[in-house]
Amino acid sequence: MSTITASLCFLSGNKNPIKTLNISPLNSISNSVRSWSSHVIKTSSSSNSNRLSFNCKSASTIPFVSSKNYEFSDGSSEVELRLQLGAQDIQSYRDISVDANDNSLKIRIQRYGSLITLIETDHLFEKIKPAETIWYIDDDQLVVNLKKQDPDLKWPDIVESWDSLTVGSLQLLQGTAIFIVGDSTEINETVAREIAVGIGYTPLTTKELLETYAKQTIDSWVLAEGSDSVAEAESAILESLSSHVRAVVATLGGPQGAARRADKWHHLYAGFTVWLSQTEATDEDSAKEEARRQGGIFKMLD
Repeated sequence: MSTITASLCFLSGNKNPIKTLNISPLNSISNSVRSWSSHVIKTSSSSNSNRLSFNCKSASTIPFVSSKNYEFSDGSSEVELRLQLGAQDIQSYRDISVDANDNSLKIRIQRYGSLITLIETDHLFEKIKPAETIWYIDDDQLVVNLKKQDPDLKWPDIVESWDSLTVGSLQLLQGTAIFIVGDSTEINETVAREIAVGIGYTPLTTKELLETYAKQTIDSWVLAEGSDSVAEAESAILESLSSHVRAVVATLGGPQGAARRADKWHHLYAGFTVWLSQTEATDEDSAKEEARRQGGIFKMLD
């Protein structure tokens, strides 16, 4: 089964500006998007941090091996994770193992001769400085402080998940429009709708706007006047939409699309561009590698 890989490319002060979402199969997008907000239990805030409490039992999209409650807060240069130890009967600090790397975290405790995993993830929301990890016990909680590599980036959660990517993308987007580019008009439209629903934007499609304007289908337009005529008209539509905010715009796929022409790209520079490509990759690592190669091509076109 093919995998759809989307790279959200943007320019900012963030040292790691490209996020890659791997979605397989296509019909899983809707279920994933609709579950983004399903596992937030409560929120509270202070002048220095925002704290969220989650229950890992219902957070099916979060790659944790745990059913315990945890609390997460983001200060400025570091994030804090609090885990309830409760009746774990911890005898000493040696019963606790905290293993942190750039993008991963694994926390285990020794109990009655067995190791119990409280949390294990290879997808922290962003990179940390593992050598500066600090942990301690506060009453019945294990507190882990992780130093962020990018102190300017606000972490909405400890892990990179649909939920955290939604919140994280909103702080970077700040209302800026998103343009969906790919070889398939249908897939572009489907992904645009799902992203728009997930982040509260308005979905728009250049195909619908063009067909309304021309009072004919794109296929009949191409047969009558050629693909260049359609691409020119879509370029005019994109120029008009470039001033819109809080919109996700699905562009035409195929040779008639303006995105296929390098001289039409400048209208897309007003917003963020999501480039979708279908692949036959059978695992996440190979899909990410292909996304990185496609990202390099995208930068060269820029």
